[in-house]
Amino acid sequence: MADFYKATELEVSVSDDPAYLDLDERRKKALQEIDNAKFGWFHVRACLVSGIGFFTDAYDIFAINIASQIIGFVYFQDNHSKTPDLVDFGLKVSAPVGTFCGQLFFGWLADQLGRKKMYGVELLIIVIATLGSSLAANAFAVSTIGIIIFWRVLLGIGIGGDYPLSAVITSEFASTAYRGAMMATVFAMQGFGNLAAALVSMVVLVSFKDAINSNVLYADYCWRLLIGLGCVPAMIAVYFRMTIPETPRYTMDVNRDINKGVIDAGGLFGDVEQADELEVVPVKKSDGRATFGDLFRHFGQWKHLKVLLGCSISWFALDVAFYGLGLNNSIVLTEINLSTGSDPWSKMWINAVGNFVINLLGNVPGYWITVFTIEKLGRKKIQFMGFALLTVIFLILGAGYDAILSGSTISFVVLYTIANLFFNFGPNATTFIVPGEVFPTKYRSTGHGLSAASGKAGAIFSQALVYGIKQHVSGTSFLPPLLLAFSAFMFIGLLSTFLIPETKGRSLEEISGED
Repeated sequence: MADFYKATELEVSVSDDPAYLDLDERRKKALQEIDNAKFGWFHVRACLVSGIGFFTDAYDIFAINIASQIIGFVYFQDNHSKTPDLVDFGLKVSAPVGTFCGQLFFGWLADQLGRKKMYGVELLIIVIATLGSSLAANAFAVSTIGIIIFWRVLLGIGIGGDYPLSAVITSEFASTAYRGAMMATVFAMQGFGNLAAALVSMVVLVSFKDAINSNVLYADYCWRLLIGLGCVPAMIAVYFRMTIPETPRYTMDVNRDINKGVIDAGGLFGDVEQADELEVVPVKKSDGRATFGDLFRHFGQWKHLKVLLGCSISWFALDVAFYGLGLNNSIVLTEINLSTGSDPWSKMWINAVGNFVINLLGNVPGYWITVFTIEKLGRKKIQFMGFALLTVIFLILGAGYDAILSGSTISFVVLYTIANLFFNFGPNATTFIVPGEVFPTKYRSTGHGLSAASGKAGAIFSQALVYGIKQHVSGTSFLPPLLLAFSAFMFIGLLSTFLIPETKGRSLEEISGED
């Protein structure tokens, strides 16, 4: 079998070489095989391998919402068994800070070194950081809380790497007709991860009920198990991520190895083209990797910059509310008097059950409605609809807070659950999907990383917003001004949606103009 040709090995002029044009035809044929491929086992495998990572990400991020309350009963009994606001802020903002850094760094690395080389590395970081935080203990020079925060920053870096890598790998392997549904399926695993965190907290609390009732310090086992078990699915997925092949698009458009990309695409989605049948075609030596200069020149053009701004602003606006509530569900339940109990175990139990119900009825259905409708409705319509409804819902909850609670707490919970549904049958899904489709191959991971990092900047801002409002509101609930602020950010997200294109039914090359 002849050696595969690599475009970087030879340097000759090709401007009028018909053989060069033949390479372009091979590339287009390979892309057509990917875009027109029927949904098959490789697609299922790609969704599962990527989805397990997102299951782990959500579990690890949102488990701290429940763990923070348990930590209060163990370490802050002198503060009425309540985690101090500043400590709670540190525990919840640490992972988004790391995620912000990881999205930028891994997004750039995946464009420079390849998707395959980086895939799995981020999960190893998650495993190590999860175990480290679950084993945190007091020492003379550092506290348990300080160690947890350190490990959660590192955890966030690993989680941040998962966003651009999983999005780009899924989009570049997906058929055009199923791309949105595949990416939505990967992202939908977040809902199960969030649900699993609440379920595991319920299991460990039941297991330690008698021990906690005899001595509340036994709850220390509960938060450690809740956090530590988050590394199990990541450990399962590491091997499969490291064995997933490089995407043919990256091989052809960045590595400039057309022949190998053609063969890889044929092997995965069509008829394998034998290497002996591929003529070695000399082309001009070049490297498809983008320099920082290339990046600035590309996004210096308004037609490209407005897409990046649309993706980034909408993701920032979304995460202000999504993480503002998602990381503080326990506080919200306490604030509306649904997380009360006669003893510490009952309070922790009611909180865990409340989180489970909100995720089961709101988050999980929202994700899967998106999966089944995104190829019919399109990304832009779902995002616009979600932002519009969330603007109205948060406006009603904020402006009518006292009236709603005085009438029925259940009414508030129903509206709150509906808001969670339209987060996920709405912008929480589409802000992940669209940046994985709209950028050219050599900028795709970097562009997704920039957009996702903007989202995590919103998550960081949201925790500062929650902390700030809680400090400045006394005598009344902090929720009304917080919910009104969320309504304003949802309206900003709605406006930013006009900047993004509709990507339904279009190939990645057509969307980005790479042809």
